Amino acid sequence: MDPNPNSRSPQPLGYSMHGTDAVRLPGLAGQLSEQIAKYDSSEFDDDKEVAGGDAEGVWAPEIEQSFQEALAIYPPCGRRKIILSDEGKMYGRNELIARYMKLRTGKTRTRKQVSSHIQVLARRKLREIQAKLKVPGQGPTSYLDAAQREKALQSMQQMSSAQIVSATANMHPRMGPPVTYGGFWQHPGLGQAPPQDVKPFAQSPFLHGDKTPTSLGMGMGALTGATQPSTPAWQGRSIATHKLRLVEFSAYVEQQRDPETYSKHLFVHIGGPTSFSDPMLEPVDVRQIQDKFPEKKEGLKELYEKGPQDGFFLVKFWADLNTNASEDAGAFYGVTSTYESTENMTIQCSTKVCSFGKQVVEKVETEYARFEGGRFVYKLHRSPMCEYMINFILKLKHLPEKYMMNSVLENFTILQVITNRDTQETLLCIAYVFEVSTSEHGAQHHIYKLVKD
Repeated sequence: MDPNPNSRSPQPLGYSMHGTDAVRLPGLAGQLSEQIAKYDSSEFDDDKEVAGGDAEGVWAPEIEQSFQEALAIYPPCGRRKIILSDEGKMYGRNELIARYMKLRTGKTRTRKQVSSHIQVLARRKLREIQAKLKVPGQGPTSYLDAAQREKALQSMQQMSSAQIVSATANMHPRMGPPVTYGGFWQHPGLGQAPPQDVKPFAQSPFLHGDKTPTSLGMGMGALTGATQPSTPAWQGRSIATHKLRLVEFSAYVEQQRDPETYSKHLFVHIGGPTSFSDPMLEPVDVRQIQDKFPEKKEGLKELYEKGPQDGFFLVKFWADLNTNASEDAGAFYGVTSTYESTENMTIQCSTKVCSFGKQVVEKVETEYARFEGGRFVYKLHRSPMCEYMINFILKLKHLPEKYMMNSVLENFTILQVITNRDTQETLLCIAYVFEVSTSEHGAQHHIYKLVKD
């Protein structure tokens, strides 16, 4: 059926039409939709404006984060309503965004506040893009000629605020252009449901309200009691097997500003709780990437064949290089990683840095278990980054254009293998590939499970 001609925005690619004034968005997690629908619509009425003196501010960081997540989940649909459930409940996009923010933060924002915030962001983004388009050689559009820039400006002027904000969100790496390894990184474009396990902020998600440890899947030790589900939330949704789980991973540069103050910048980061509303990890065939890693003894191909095959994962990082701290003498480059298990063992972590599929340097670390909160925790804390990596980061930062950095990173990978030191059993194998983040929200990532069909 043709879309509503009175709507300001075209029918998004991921929607299916229901009449002329409603759409259905396939692929949304059922549990998320149920939680979103539990609120009374009157909570978001425009006559219930939140006072500007809200303790955290109307658009504090955690609220802004949930707002950005909602923008990605619910693309623009003009004046149409979105059908959220099989019962046929319909909501406007702004109300859905407000409901999602309420669910994630416990804070109420009205439909009018959401609409106003979208308009403010749209005006800001429009000014930024216009400034870059009008100055030849500036920004990611430097390859455009004058006629193309003028055409792009005209197109932007015809877009609604919602379209501008969503379109610029889709320019961020979590919705970014495909890279050359294969089709599994071709993130959806405007109007399609995004890969929802991408963390748009480096920090852990701000989750408040009546969430319980069980509903958030906060680790192996938290899932106890009569309401315990058959499987924890992290299973199938994070880097984990029944023997070992990656809880947090970060690479950073740290600089001491004065005797009591340190400045820390995250290049890459994985962390935060996993919930049952998160989608299961998408599969990627290991054969699509194995040529990016060593192929001889202890290479990715041999390791995968040896197994266990449920312990192999791929992480696409969009690294945040937007810092000057790395240029200063005395800056500390470090890596911190935390794992947890129900078993008491000694783990060995091998990290291989690879260029053009060949190993350049390897670091091997051993860590013993500490019993905390009902499970065994392994923390490789402030492990110094090797000189090769430090020099690589510095040289990468000095390249003048992002596309040049990405061209270098196309042939740069890291293979991390965690084994039981005593039995030599592979516990986890994580393949890392990289691009440079162009988002103001910092480091981002997407996790896949490696399979062989």
